[in-house]
Amino acid sequence: MSITMIGLDTAKSVFQVHAVDAAGKLQLKRKLRRDEVIPFFEQQERCVVVLEACGAGHHWARMLTQLGHEAKLLAPEAARPFVKKGKKNDAADAAALCTAASQPEVTFVPLKSPEQQGVLALHSVRSLLVKQQTMLANGMRGLATEFGLVVAKGIHKLDELDALVQAEASMPATAKLTFAELHGHSQATAKRIDSLEAQIVAHARQDTTARRLATIPGIGPITASLITATVGDAIGSFKSARHFAAWLGLVPRQHSTGGKTRLGRITKAGNGEIRRLLVLGATSMVHRAAHWNSAVGAWLRGVLERRPVRLATVALANKMARIAWAVMTRGETYQAKGRVQAVATAES
Repeated sequence: MSITMIGLDTAKSVFQVHAVDAAGKLQLKRKLRRDEVIPFFEQQERCVVVLEACGAGHHWARMLTQLGHEAKLLAPEAARPFVKKGKKNDAADAAALCTAASQPEVTFVPLKSPEQQGVLALHSVRSLLVKQQTMLANGMRGLATEFGLVVAKGIHKLDELDALVQAEASMPATAKLTFAELHGHSQATAKRIDSLEAQIVAHARQDTTARRLATIPGIGPITASLITATVGDAIGSFKSARHFAAWLGLVPRQHSTGGKTRLGRITKAGNGEIRRLLVLGATSMVHRAAHWNSAVGAWLRGVLERRPVRLATVALANKMARIAWAVMTRGETYQAKGRVQAVATAES
């Protein structure tokens, strides 16, 4: 028996092994308890081990690499089409990993270091707390609305709303106490978010790649830090800027047939948090389009004349992703083009 590839479906307690030879023929199928995984692979001859890039995938890939195996990570969506219809179970998932990894055009997910995952943990917790902050704000506004109290939009308006609630004589003491609980929780959450953002900004200032990315209009330190921690040195695995934008889900879906190209909405594939931050950054730049003195600014104004604002925003996010790829690949800072010509035209 000569095993060349093992598909390993990971879980909390039970792991499934699917081992094949060079011809793709099944050689071994076995369930392992968590404490049996390392002893099993210590006894195996060195081979390729394929895992899904989710949950503890990066952790197990690092462990297997230390044992001498070649660990490769696959995105879940890359393996899903190879799961046999009607047979969704751990064994089928492990087999699908081997089949997907054997495809000639397969793209593997780069293995992340513990340091990268540490920075990504900051981003994950911040994102979670921001969502909770929004939920708390909506809860406070909904409670106050039941008693006819409203304020303008914005998190910074919640203190004003709290003052209105506490001064409202018709509002029962129990409702005021409930509102105060939500307000206190919201304030504590805001402090935690500020603390996490300070750590993220510190990383963005210390990391060379993040500092380069932050020179791109619309990309701030949080976005720069997230892209750096997520992609890192693996930017070379993207053949072109379009491949990077496609990985982020910022390219249109294709519904083409018979030689006719039909493009739809963006795919929204890949890392949703990076895509969301790029779109938010693009939104801020759209508001400044009239005063954006560069070739990209002129391009954006032209798009806004022909297309709706939302479409122009996503198009700009796509361009920002492509610029980010160029900055990371070339190791250079962003240099705006067309600024001199625009000034000369204005003076003439």
